[in-house]
Amino acid sequence: MATPGLCDIPLLPGSPRRLSPRTVPRRVQDAGHGQQYLKVQGPWAPALWGSSSRDSGQALCGQSPQNSSVINNYLDASEAVSSEAPLSRMHFHDNQRKVDYVLAYHYRKRGSHLGHGSPGHSLAVISNGETGKERHAGGPSDIELGPLDALEEERREQREEFENNLVAAGLELEKDLEGKSQGSIFVRIHAPWQVLAREAEFLKIKVPTKKMYEIKAGGSIAKKFNAVLQKLSSSLQPRVPDHSNNRMKNLSYPFSREKMYLYNIQEKDTFFDNATRSRIVHEILKRTVCSRANNTMGINSLIANNIYEAAYPLHDGEYDSPGDDMNDRKLLYQEWARYGVFYKFQPIDLIRKYFGEKIGLYFAWLGLYTSFLIPSSVIGVIVFLYGCATIEEDIPSKEMCDQQNAFTMCPLCDKSCDYWNLSSACGTARASHLFDNPATVFFSIFMALWATMFLENWKRLQMRLGYFWDLTGIEEEEEHSRPEYETKVREKMLKENDKSVVQKLEINAAEKDDEDDDEDKLNWKDRCPGYLMNFASILFMIALTFSIVFGVIVYRITTAAALSLNKATRSNVRVTVTATAVIINLVVILILDEIYGAVAKWLTKIEVPKTEQTFEERLILKAFLLKFVNAYSPIFYVAFFKGRFVGRPGSYVYVFDGYRMEECAPGGCLMELCIQLSIIMLGKQLIQNNIFEIGVPKLKKLFRKLKDETEPGEADPQHSKHPEQWDLDYSLEPYTGLTPEYMEMIIQFGFVTLFVASFPLAPVFALLNNVIEVRLDAKKFVTELRRPDAVRTKDIGIWFDILSGIGKFSVIINAFVIAVTSDFIPRLVYQYSYSHNGTLHGFVNHTLSFFNVSQLKEGTQPENSQFDQEVQFCRFKDYREPPWAPNPYEFSKQYWSVLSARLAFVIIFQNLVMFLSVLVDWMIPDIPTDISDQIKKEKSLLVDFFLKEEHEKLKLADEPAQRSQGGGDRSRRSRAASSAPSSLSPAGSRASSGSQHTNV
Repeated sequence: MATPGLCDIPLLPGSPRRLSPRTVPRRVQDAGHGQQYLKVQGPWAPALWGSSSRDSGQALCGQSPQNSSVINNYLDASEAVSSEAPLSRMHFHDNQRKVDYVLAYHYRKRGSHLGHGSPGHSLAVISNGETGKERHAGGPSDIELGPLDALEEERREQREEFENNLVAAGLELEKDLEGKSQGSIFVRIHAPWQVLAREAEFLKIKVPTKKMYEIKAGGSIAKKFNAVLQKLSSSLQPRVPDHSNNRMKNLSYPFSREKMYLYNIQEKDTFFDNATRSRIVHEILKRTVCSRANNTMGINSLIANNIYEAAYPLHDGEYDSPGDDMNDRKLLYQEWARYGVFYKFQPIDLIRKYFGEKIGLYFAWLGLYTSFLIPSSVIGVIVFLYGCATIEEDIPSKEMCDQQNAFTMCPLCDKSCDYWNLSSACGTARASHLFDNPATVFFSIFMALWATMFLENWKRLQMRLGYFWDLTGIEEEEEHSRPEYETKVREKMLKENDKSVVQKLEINAAEKDDEDDDEDKLNWKDRCPGYLMNFASILFMIALTFSIVFGVIVYRITTAAALSLNKATRSNVRVTVTATAVIINLVVILILDEIYGAVAKWLTKIEVPKTEQTFEERLILKAFLLKFVNAYSPIFYVAFFKGRFVGRPGSYVYVFDGYRMEECAPGGCLMELCIQLSIIMLGKQLIQNNIFEIGVPKLKKLFRKLKDETEPGEADPQHSKHPEQWDLDYSLEPYTGLTPEYMEMIIQFGFVTLFVASFPLAPVFALLNNVIEVRLDAKKFVTELRRPDAVRTKDIGIWFDILSGIGKFSVIINAFVIAVTSDFIPRLVYQYSYSHNGTLHGFVNHTLSFFNVSQLKEGTQPENSQFDQEVQFCRFKDYREPPWAPNPYEFSKQYWSVLSARLAFVIIFQNLVMFLSVLVDWMIPDIPTDISDQIKKEKSLLVDFFLKEEHEKLKLADEPAQRSQGGGDRSRRSRAASSAPSSLSPAGSRASSGSQHTNV
């Protein structure tokens, strides 16, 4: 096949062919593989070597195997693919090497004009990042490119160097030609087996060994119970291969090239799954250096500097492709990411396999949280129904609705408001009983214990998943510095020393191993301005939130006063003001949420954290603090401050001239707190889920599509009809992390636990939301986002600490809601200290104080009062001495009794619930007993397996030696026997034998 003076260069399907006048090309067909080759004469032979062979050690064109181990192919996308090599969306154009990662960048040429040939025929095959150009003037197929922009040229050189370094690391690259005036180029990366094995050993990736063992369940009762559960829930299980009830597990051990005999390697291409392969390539990308870009390390730095536009692993094909061909992405879409399968369990193992452990743990946590909302929702509905059932038996609301009592109340505002009967607030009082009843106290205790149970069960599930996913004992991976941190350090170094950039970088490289060198680190002096800016900005944001809450309070006061002037609107003042104020609060919260998210990110960048993990943790803390204050400050105002600083008739507290501080409704503030909580919670869930999470990504995708269509450049109709997988994934939204998803659920967890005493139905609405949220997030990850990098992690990180803090804080908040906001404590005090018959008869009269209307300030009396009877005394809700007492309008003994009872309840409730929470924590072990036993068993089995395999290895190694040793003995004995004389005496024979034995 080979011809002297010629070199066979593989011509990949669709690759460009550049013909030079000094070359004599001819295409031949490899009979063995159907591979097209481009025959090029001698002058090119040493310069270029390419291959489509999977054996990276194969020598080509007389080159050594060491020189031909990495192949790079530059392809022309404008040419049709040969029918001899069908197109594969997941492989190189040789249909053999799998695409493990993709780099994308946008290029732009200026002033370019084409020669006689068609575009894109200047490059054929390149190796180790060197372009296969031939500099001949006047070639008919040569392209004379116009001058590139200086910045574009610099980026091109940086990309070339970075790709050279990737090739030096052992990766294989394939990319398209820059044949158009501008467009996007995709660099496909493939990791051969040698690279995968090397990096897997370096990263200590656990892989399954040949040994399998049975996972034993608990006792016989536990086995029967699990069997019954499996049978009952069989229709709820997703139909995925890895979700079957398999009781067998492979022993896992960190990959080692020296212990290849331990692993069940049937085929090297499929031994590492796609997520692991992309993770290995991503690790190489993160640590590869580009010296032209100021010694920048890693792909993230290059993306931050706009050298590359994106870097991502490929999805496993299309999720909605017709036909029966199945891949993991399509399976996830059918069994997990559709709303039609909302009733099924999540295929957590498949999620982990496809997206990695970090995302798998998020969906496992979300699934457990959603399932735990079921019992709390049931109890919440029972508490609400109890309130509905006992509403007719509630004595205080009956007394308020009884018109015969004729409690004449003091005016609610100055001048325009008249005296009014307490019976007119009957509806509010009856509605308050739905949420303000003795069952809510029980429900608050239950929810505090529920939060503890949830966190303890999550720790157990986390350990269980860690065992099955082989996360036990994994080490924290070394993190690389962030690009911003490197830039800051470089600026500091150049500022401190009057040296050139090159000199300084050389010194930095020489001192790289010195970890204690302060010169390449940022000390507290460097970070102090950032910390001060963070502190001042966070204080300003919190003050802004409080100012907005105060602004809404002023709106409520002024609107109530304005509506009271009109007789037509006077009767619905409270409902109108409350509803509009809550809607204003909701809109402000949604707007500030987005602003605070951006501000938290900006403040974290100012701090210049060193690693991505540190950056993420600090960002989470800032965003949570700002969003927590933003979401809950209006609720805290209604729960603990509204109506506390009103004053009394004749001595009211005024915000502005003529505008009094607002007070609670006659039935108390709990009903208004319930309205506020429900509207904000439901509004956030409804609007954020439907508009922000569904609508905004669709608008972004539409905008990007319109931008691509209107962007000038040559269109490729053939390519648009059959887009590659990397083109399809490039059009998806980039993955930005799990922080928004966690944050949304954490804020909801606060709504469910913090003020649950005022709104027992909160778990029900949270459950309904989460059933949709699971499928919404699933659909987003499967269909709308680029495939994230697989990240191994043992837990959910700082989010668990935040959840634990909210759980403990909720105990205190609910204690104060019951003691301060509701009437539970005043009713108990009255019933057991002041009631004549031990019932609540007379409670309403007991809570109302008297005021002499003649003592109203001048100008505050009702104008044109139309009250039926002349009023001498009006009533107001407070514990004050009557006008005829020696100390009129001072706090009465009942006030101090109720206050001391409230404080005592807070202390008792808090300590009781905390004690019960600690008891639950102690009773439920963090590590399930069966998992603990299995981990110990696995260690023992691993040792036995090692010893057995080592013994087998030594036995196999000894057999050839024994065979060769035995053969040598026999041959030597036969030679000695044949050479000995037949007349030798027995002594001579013995001597000969003895000498032979000695030789042996």
